[in-house]
Amino acid sequence: MSKRNLALFAATMVSIIYGLTFTIAKDVMPSYILPFGFILLRVSGAVVLFWAVSFLGPKETIALADFPRIIAAAFFGVALNMLTFFKGLSLTSPISAAVIMVTTPIIVLILSSILMKEKMKKRKILGIILGLMGTVFLIVFGKSIGNASNAGLGNLLVFINAVSYACYLIIVKKLMDKYNAFTFVKWIYTFGFLMVLPFGWNEFFAIDWHQIPTDLYWKIGFVILFSTFFTYLLNLLSMRELKPTTVAVFIYLQPLFAAIIAVSLGKDHLNMVKIVAAILIFTGVYLVTQKKPSTDN
Repeated sequence: MSKRNLALFAATMVSIIYGLTFTIAKDVMPSYILPFGFILLRVSGAVVLFWAVSFLGPKETIALADFPRIIAAAFFGVALNMLTFFKGLSLTSPISAAVIMVTTPIIVLILSSILMKEKMKKRKILGIILGLMGTVFLIVFGKSIGNASNAGLGNLLVFINAVSYACYLIIVKKLMDKYNAFTFVKWIYTFGFLMVLPFGWNEFFAIDWHQIPTDLYWKIGFVILFSTFFTYLLNLLSMRELKPTTVAVFIYLQPLFAAIIAVSLGKDHLNMVKIVAAILIFTGVYLVTQKKPSTDN
């Protein structure tokens, strides 16, 4: 298998793992573990794993001036990102959450135009409007089955998570250009752990481990090991061989995998609101990411 095909396989596996995560995490929350308690469990497990493998990487020292950027990356990429996602997922459905996450590339484009003064064409502006219309439509009108206790608030929190992750992608770019990933990711998760600790402390110690079925222990382990640790490593593998724009396209597979898994397991269902929202969002993303032979890039 060539390096490029291996990278494409890695990027596809990341989308499948995230697609599984929407349903697997939903099985655990909020019935057995409350969202913030689950976050603390997830981040603490990731901290141990990243520090353990960091010793296998190159010996680099992070400049003191780069720590504010690392702390900002920890806030947007770990604390705010995970807290809003898991809390939102506990209130809404797997499909709705996955569809909203597709807005991340659109948000990255908006932030890039504001922070990095990148010029936007009319086509991209139309795409942004359509994508955000789909998101608002899903947040306001999206309903779900099962224990989706407050789909509107849940969808809003997942959208905040998408904005937070977009900020993280922009902030972490300079770190990735300067250091090996293993050098700084352990610090991002360490600071992230300190940030989520006050929120997750009470919910973590409220967990009744004796009442959790055995199969859910495997699902908790999946979120820590695969959804957090391995996805990061697989993303590194894919980014070495593929352009960032190519890697970004794979985020669009997440709703497909999430929908197939959730519907097949009876955890969610498709309705017109979700279908219309998905069409608007995917059309918007297509217009934003499409490149033409002309100067309109």
